[in-house]
Amino acid sequence: MSAREDRRALPVLAPTPWRDSLRAGARDVDALVARGLVAAADAPALRAVGERFEMLASDYYLGLIDPDDPDDPIRKQAVPDLAELLVGPSERADPIGDRAHAPSEVLVHRYPDRALLFPTFRCPMFCRYCFRKVALNDDPIRLHAALDDALAYLARTPAIREVILSGGDPLMLSDARLDDLLGRLRALGTLRRLRIHTRFPVTLPMRVDAALAATLARHRPLYVVTHFNHPRELTAEAATAVGHLVAAGLTVLNQTVLLAGVNDAAATLSDLFEGLLDLQVRPYYLHHPDLTVGTQHFRVSLDRGLALVRALRGRLTGLAWPTYVIDIPGGGGKVPVDSAAVRPTDTPGVWLLHSPLGGVHRYVDPAVHPRGCG
Repeated sequence: MSAREDRRALPVLAPTPWRDSLRAGARDVDALVARGLVAAADAPALRAVGERFEMLASDYYLGLIDPDDPDDPIRKQAVPDLAELLVGPSERADPIGDRAHAPSEVLVHRYPDRALLFPTFRCPMFCRYCFRKVALNDDPIRLHAALDDALAYLARTPAIREVILSGGDPLMLSDARLDDLLGRLRALGTLRRLRIHTRFPVTLPMRVDAALAATLARHRPLYVVTHFNHPRELTAEAATAVGHLVAAGLTVLNQTVLLAGVNDAAATLSDLFEGLLDLQVRPYYLHHPDLTVGTQHFRVSLDRGLALVRALRGRLTGLAWPTYVIDIPGGGGKVPVDSAAVRPTDTPGVWLLHSPLGGVHRYVDPAVHPRGCG
């Protein structure tokens, strides 16, 4: 069995509703054909996409797709597309420069006071726009040894006051393993905050029950950041999952990625952000899409993103107003798009991004210049 095949296999664990839904989901194009979500005639070409970038979607999330709508926004996030095999000249395997700031295989230390920790590289779904889609298709690493190295680095770097658990999806860990890891982080004595970024409330909300919420609440202050991209993801099941987190006293925020054909309409974003507030989830970031390999079909221009944000001004309460940000390619950090940190030049589609870490970066918008710009 190859390393990739081994990574695709799920461990044998006690049955639970969420694991049952994950196992009953789709792990290849043939499973999508069987569900009527992909035409049999399209399967041979799409298999090439699955060989390059894995696919996995739970039974629950696939059930949100309208099978009669080829442009369904849920479909676009879960079902492979031939456009993923197209690589633009500006696209990168490591679009935001994680590797340049990685003192450990599972730790990224970009900003002085906070660090990203990857306790797993497994997910409940391989989102087709994921900015780590190349990294998640690499060979697996020895996570246990790497985690020990990362914790040792955190112990000798007290300037780090916040750790963000990302991945992969941290909630792929069992409650017991999460409790142990969060306890080890708290035992360092230097961290003021912990944060967990997860798409489980969106793609497999049954994972988030009262027991998990109680486990996380033991390690407060702890913030949970969800990743809802479309109002149709705000289902009754998602509301129940978020409700467990809120009832446990956890602060829940949301990050949305601005995606062409999914949510690049003012009415869609307005419905999403208002719906999140109804669940007591605070919209936090609206991310401009990163320069990830095979994602150009999701990309909107910066001008388009700014127009959408301006269209929302005045129609949304400030509570529903996320910060529209772009991650500077190569590792310059996040900057608000509608601020002095992002400035147009005399050339349409060419911008200057002023990094919070220092320096000015020239950004050629691939939605305007798909073949680059001299």
